[in-house]
Amino acid sequence: MLKDKLQVFIDRYNEITNELSSPEIASDVKKMTQLSKEQSDLEPIYQKAKEYIEIEEAIAENKEMLKDEEFGELAKEELAILEPKLKELEEEIKILMIPKDPNDDKNIYLELRAGTGGDESALFVEDVFKMYSRYADKKGWKVEIVSSSEGTAGGYKELIALIKGDKVYSKLKYEGGTHRVQRVPATETQGRVHTSAITVAVMPEVEDVEVDIKPNEIKMDVYRSSGCGGQSVNTTDSAVRLTHIPTGIVVAIQDEKSQHKNREKAMKILKARVYEAQMKEQLEKNAQSRKLQVGSGDRSEKIRTYNYPQGRVTDHRIGLTIYALDDVMNGELDLIIDPLIAHAQAEALKEEEKS
Repeated sequence: MLKDKLQVFIDRYNEITNELSSPEIASDVKKMTQLSKEQSDLEPIYQKAKEYIEIEEAIAENKEMLKDEEFGELAKEELAILEPKLKELEEEIKILMIPKDPNDDKNIYLELRAGTGGDESALFVEDVFKMYSRYADKKGWKVEIVSSSEGTAGGYKELIALIKGDKVYSKLKYEGGTHRVQRVPATETQGRVHTSAITVAVMPEVEDVEVDIKPNEIKMDVYRSSGCGGQSVNTTDSAVRLTHIPTGIVVAIQDEKSQHKNREKAMKILKARVYEAQMKEQLEKNAQSRKLQVGSGDRSEKIRTYNYPQGRVTDHRIGLTIYALDDVMNGELDLIIDPLIAHAQAEALKEEEKS
């Protein structure tokens, strides 16, 4: 019964409350933080569970009262309100009980790369980065450019940013893939619409314990950093290129003047990329998890088209089309992200019901 399953959450929540009030926990900051985090994660289902059990008990009482001459009609009216409410709560609880993605609470590295379309593609990288930055601002997240390479006519050939905040990965994890733009480039004299594309990768920021990279698995090259057009912007070998030998993953960073700082940044991104590669490998092994994805997250998969002449955005994975391009580019990304999450939850529920 659902009530029995919910009681487990209520008991654990109350158990944590008791633990947090004990003097031993008060002196253990690490344990206190861990328990507070667990309780915070349990809060939504705890509140819904209490409400569900209260309504279920009220329904049972009202059903008993149906036989009563004096209160029977009143009980019938109450049941007409309570029973649909219980059904609604049950659906909400099912979603809350879907196994949590362990990466949902993490910060992310957002990697944008210009693809087909030359200069126009690099300009669109900048536009998409601004879109994500505005969205992050609305969410109260912080955005820090880790590495960037400028395009010859503006924009960026490549840009990597670290986005920090509450549950960043949970919101942006479905953004990975090819983003296509259809518009008239500023350099187009005939007014013709061009199609360009960029790739987006979303990688969770990882702790050292989550990915094991041994020193002998890394090849490091140092070189002089160069600016746009190839001119040297540094007289020392401060730029760093790290190669993870087992996977062939390469990260090159030249933004800082210090070789040490560039290496530190490159190492963090390398760990995130290796972790991402491991996640994909695991996903391919797990057929059930693969079904839960809104698309594969593969950079080569075309996931979205931004059509400027029609003011239209289409997400191809869920067949969503909205005529609110300006809003989306101004950071109103929940117009697309919320339906993506709802779709993923619906798919997850189907799988849960099968198992």
